[in-house]
Amino acid sequence: MEILGIVLIFALAVFLAIPMGRYISRVYAGEKTILDFISPVEQKIYKICGIDPNRTFNWKQNLVALLTINLVWFIPGFFILLFQGKLPFNPDGNPSMSPDLAFNSIISFVCNTNLQDYSGETGATYLTQVGVFMFLQFVSAAVGMTALVLVFNSLKTKTTDKLGNFFVIFTRTITRILLPVSIVLSVVFVFRGMPSSFDGKDQFIGLQGDTINVSRGPVAQMVSIKQLGTNGGGYYGANSAHPLENPDYFTNIIENWALMILPISAVFALGFYLKKKKLSYIIFGVMTLGFLCLLIPSVQQELAGNPSLSKLGISQTHGSMEGKEVRIGTAASAFFGISTTVVSCGAVNAMHDSMTPISGMNQMLGMMVNCFYGGKGVGLLNYYIFLIIAVFLSGLMVGRTPEFMGKKIEAKEMKIASLIALLHPFLILSGTAFATHLLVASPKDYSGWLSNPGFHGFSEMLYQFTSSSANNGSAFGGLNGNSPFWNISTGFVILFARFLPIIGPVAIAGILAQKKFIPESTGTLKTDTVTFGAMTFAVIVILAALAFFPALALGPISEYFTLAK
Repeated sequence: MEILGIVLIFALAVFLAIPMGRYISRVYAGEKTILDFISPVEQKIYKICGIDPNRTFNWKQNLVALLTINLVWFIPGFFILLFQGKLPFNPDGNPSMSPDLAFNSIISFVCNTNLQDYSGETGATYLTQVGVFMFLQFVSAAVGMTALVLVFNSLKTKTTDKLGNFFVIFTRTITRILLPVSIVLSVVFVFRGMPSSFDGKDQFIGLQGDTINVSRGPVAQMVSIKQLGTNGGGYYGANSAHPLENPDYFTNIIENWALMILPISAVFALGFYLKKKKLSYIIFGVMTLGFLCLLIPSVQQELAGNPSLSKLGISQTHGSMEGKEVRIGTAASAFFGISTTVVSCGAVNAMHDSMTPISGMNQMLGMMVNCFYGGKGVGLLNYYIFLIIAVFLSGLMVGRTPEFMGKKIEAKEMKIASLIALLHPFLILSGTAFATHLLVASPKDYSGWLSNPGFHGFSEMLYQFTSSSANNGSAFGGLNGNSPFWNISTGFVILFARFLPIIGPVAIAGILAQKKFIPESTGTLKTDTVTFGAMTFAVIVILAALAFFPALALGPISEYFTLAK
């Protein structure tokens, strides 16, 4: 029955992703849609902001707009977090953030990572939850989708130096996709019991007779965009494991569907937008194969239970239930854990630190690969890098000039693609190595980071940098991340890992768009075939294995064999 539940969630996401992908394509192509009545509102926004919607930018101008607007959000957000304890809308009297925590938190939300080194209900006020975090969950998600559309535009025309208008695409993403769907999800969540108010804490008498103070607030609204925008920043510290943030199995289905729908829809939107459905099917097939390779072993391991408990003769009828919620179950927790890391969401409905070693490893692998669906927009951008590399390697193997969509792949594009492909493992592995060095060199000063020694403690540090570099934001709960070292180090990792992988693909797209179009011939390498899809999958797996296997061997793999003795 539990397996049927996760099959239902995945089938629902794929089934609805096709019409959603068609709708997204029509929105960005400027075609007629059901939400055209919003156009006057959009025009008013353009007028107020001084935007000329008829102006088109080249790739450099679009990137300047993207980076500038993110800087504008960063500065006021940082100071609001720094002084939130003294600002209005703070009925529970939550304190202001320290400078290093405010630095990490604002970068994390601006960059769509939403790593939370604070506990949601006690670390943020209503002003920051809504005016900073919820706002950034909308706009940061829109930035990723806008960057993807710039790449779409470069592939749609034969030769051009114009990729569209960042501000127009960005606005339409919010008004016609993120906001309407979030409103529907919020209404559903309110009727399922999520709080939606600005009242302070309420008191209840627990089953043991003790008094419990329960935080309230605009939970339903925040959960809807945290899932839909693959943000992951929870209203409560326990995220979607909290009963008020994920009340029952039905809300778990909706939340899991919401975090998957846009990343999968973006793949089908590519096919509709470029009128190359076969290419989108191949990409979807590669991503789904990778997703299932991570999902199936994880579900199997969690249902099998913890081998250490089995050796003690302890029955585990429902699998490994440590760190999981009874109302959700083992299989649904394992599915949520893989899907949230694969799509760069970061929301959790169970404690990843308590997962069995293979499940923890697969969650990390989903973030290390970072292109099996990936976050909305960014997942396809990462896949685009691997695709460029696969095209180049395939061309060399068969003795043909590497071409993609009628454009030659040359040294400049390969240099950019290689740098972006190497950046991700560099940030993860160098950060983990430095943290390990500090821990070994001065254990008295840094041992408080970890709640677990040995292999699992190493996995906690590796997971933190992996999550930061993958714009994910989830964490192994055994790591105490709220310290100057972790706040500052992961803050910079988040910053570099967010914008460089956006700049790289958009730059490649802009350069290719300006090149002379080469008509398809008998010598053209077809990229919409199963064979090329297999080649791309092989490139992804080989690069991931070469980069990350040694680190994984020191953490979850060693832990697995230790438990299996």
